[in-house]
Amino acid sequence: MSDVPPGAEVRPKTGALPLAVVDLGRMSYAAALEVQRQTHQRVLDGLTPPTLILVEHNPVITVSQRQSATSHLLASADVLSQMGIEVCPTDRGGDITYHGPGQLVAYPILRLSEMGMNVGRYMRWLEEVIIDVLARFDVIGQREASHTGVWVDVGPADAPQVMRLRKICAMGVRVRRNISLHGLALNVDTDMSHFATIVPCGLVGRQVTSLRQIMAERTPDMAAIKAALTARMMQGY
Repeated sequence: MSDVPPGAEVRPKTGALPLAVVDLGRMSYAAALEVQRQTHQRVLDGLTPPTLILVEHNPVITVSQRQSATSHLLASADVLSQMGIEVCPTDRGGDITYHGPGQLVAYPILRLSEMGMNVGRYMRWLEEVIIDVLARFDVIGQREASHTGVWVDVGPADAPQVMRLRKICAMGVRVRRNISLHGLALNVDTDMSHFATIVPCGLVGRQVTSLRQIMAERTPDMAAIKAALTARMMQGY
């Protein structure tokens, strides 16, 4: 979900990353975007430390400014209205995605220069964070050579690897004045049928999954996922 191609190496961990954590609970995309922008300005002005915003969105499809993104919206306005899914434009990188209840969305508002990172390294670090979080719950996450985000191997054993991998965490960021916006979306216990309304991340033929689909009754609750993600991000980079 980023315009930055994979490949940059993640820097070695250099120590703790002090973060303020804001948990918005459940909130519309537009309202949370305004919180992001206000927080970005406060971090830029030195009025608040780097901040991790956590939220579950009301059902929404976000469409980036990429020229092809609108063509990856598959459902009509009437169908989306019946399903209670809103459509919102976004200024993050990437293509099109779905957010909804049961999906943990994290918006880190960070000074990348202080972390010694460019956008590519930052994206690789976010992938590393999610891979480590999944490992805490005995789920093996991995990178995919051609696309950003985190994937799990859950397809038929006799299928080609590219068809076995399913995306569990999408990522799309923007960096403005060297401070990050937007972030990642981890499918925990999401209504996966809603993803049928789009071509997720614009990747034709690729599938998505969730912790619920992988772990069934062993799926951790959202509070446990939030705690694991926060702890891992604070460990550093």
